[in-house]
Amino acid sequence: MTRNQTIASPLKTTASLLALAATALTLQASPSLAFSSEAQQMCSGDAMRLCSYEIPNISRITACMVHKKAQLSPGCRAVMDREHAAAIAARKREAAAE
Repeated sequence: MTRNQTIASPLKTTASLLALAATALTLQASPSLAFSSEAQQMCSGDAMRLCSYEIPNISRITACMVHKKAQLSPGCRAVMDREHAAAIAARKREAAAE
């Protein structure tokens, strides 16, 4: 294994963890929500910038990003708000159907 391969593997793992953590934000309102590719794309940089010290703990990264919501990029904040609103609407529909 070359030196570049040795470095690239942990970086890929870290990037994957950050993408997962960033999209875990969508789960804050409903555990049944799936990760969206839009959330991954819009929030991965914010997860690295604001909450990298919480890696690899996904729930702590999620809590960190929720806590630092005011510092998120506009795109990530918009995705979080939209997906959170969709989860609340889905819960209301489920409650009304019962």
